[in-house]
Amino acid sequence: MAAPVRLGRKRPLPVCPNPLFVRWLTEWRDEAASRGRRTQFVFQKALRSLRRYPLPLRSGKEAKILQHFGDGLCRMLDQRLQQHRASDGDHAPGSSGANSPAPERLPAEVQDSSMPVSAQLKAGGSGSYWPARRSGARAVLLLLYQEQLNPSGPGFLTKEELLQRCAQKAPRVAPGSARPWPALRSLLHRNLVLRTHRPARYSLTPEGLDLAQKLAESEGLSLLSVGIGPEEPPREESEVPGAASAELGANEGSVQQPPLELGPGEYRVLLCVDVGETKGAGHRPELLRELQRLHVTHMVRKLHVGDFVWVAQETSPRDPARPGELVLDHIVERKRLDDLCSSIIDGRFREQKFRLKRCGLGHRVYLVEEHGSVHNLSLPESTLLQAVTNTQGHTLRSRPWGTPGDPESRTGPSPNPLCSLLTFEDFNAGAIKNKAQSVREVFARQLMQVRGVSGEKAAALVDRYSTPASLLAAYDACATPKEQEMLLSTIKCGPLQRNLGPALSRTLSQLYCSYGPLT
Repeated sequence: MAAPVRLGRKRPLPVCPNPLFVRWLTEWRDEAASRGRRTQFVFQKALRSLRRYPLPLRSGKEAKILQHFGDGLCRMLDQRLQQHRASDGDHAPGSSGANSPAPERLPAEVQDSSMPVSAQLKAGGSGSYWPARRSGARAVLLLLYQEQLNPSGPGFLTKEELLQRCAQKAPRVAPGSARPWPALRSLLHRNLVLRTHRPARYSLTPEGLDLAQKLAESEGLSLLSVGIGPEEPPREESEVPGAASAELGANEGSVQQPPLELGPGEYRVLLCVDVGETKGAGHRPELLRELQRLHVTHMVRKLHVGDFVWVAQETSPRDPARPGELVLDHIVERKRLDDLCSSIIDGRFREQKFRLKRCGLGHRVYLVEEHGSVHNLSLPESTLLQAVTNTQGHTLRSRPWGTPGDPESRTGPSPNPLCSLLTFEDFNAGAIKNKAQSVREVFARQLMQVRGVSGEKAAALVDRYSTPASLLAAYDACATPKEQEMLLSTIKCGPLQRNLGPALSRTLSQLYCSYGPLT
């Protein structure tokens, strides 16, 4: 007798609870991608968040509880839902939150121009925040809004570009606005502006984009005037309030100066020595005596990162008491073997290398000096040599000098010998270790306390989830504990863009999802 055939049980596939919203978001994302607009990333984030939500949504307004869903996107869904019901009579759940059906517009045109300012204030993505007219915050939002919607632009502005545009439109300084960068700091804290890279790049978050659209419409600025029309060339930026220049770039109440440009013969190169290298125990004063003996022009200053840098100081400054200084693209961190040993033990070694890497200078030198006997140190010699070897750069390919195609082998001068450098004030201010930190920076430091989370991995995590609240909200949106454990596993980290991995993702989920004490 033949054995009975046992039929396996097939697991049913999960049904998408919101197929219409998924379809419309996909269409808007593809349309924005075909037009080359950055709003495609906004729709992609919202689509990813919607697919993780297991419950049906009756209207676009209810989608506000999900991550990456602002008021503008929810209105687009409500308007599209109302059109769908009017044309097809589909029994979609719930009712639309829009007052009247509006034609579906391009992804960049999320705003409803008929909405009064008072209603826009209540619907703002950042609570009741509404920057005042002629304020620096409003100017920054409008400038970044123009740049983000410009199809030929990079979608972000640097600090120098923001200062230059504000100075062009408002060269006069408003009284009582001498504090540097209060407007931009306020927008960063409200999660309306995103700061990435070093030197810093500033762009709008989805909430900031939503608020900037309302500001542009409240001031009567059409979308075509900011350069997103397909048939019109981009025009000049909109008028910037007069207080913007003072709030953004005024230094001690002075008018924003034009960018410092130094030509041949207009500067001298000085070696800048950290004050810590000239004071303290040992024979550090011998360093200055040796520099004087070798006739090396130098100066002693407090450096927040590194021990030696070179600056180009202008020889004929406008203000003799404060000559302009540009930091050359080289920095040296000096270590004795005993100090290297102690820094490896207490963790300063990795932190110093990470800060050197993010200081904004391209050529970084980690100088290790022998001092005394290696056998009297706390770590074996092999460990120290391994640490030094790991710090060195690796030559992937070398060619003989003068090979055709090398820029160094050209006989004539470079056609454009210009280079962009940091001022000494910006370089030293950006490297302050114990400066006031944002929630994003504190969150990154907290993540780095977990074993296996390096600086690059922490940076990748905070790029995806900028605050602990956003990470916890993402964990709460997961349907199962297994999904929570694998939430962070596919985040790309480092220059090779490798996945974070399931093991580290599981560790972080246990840290942030455990209600009881950790075992």
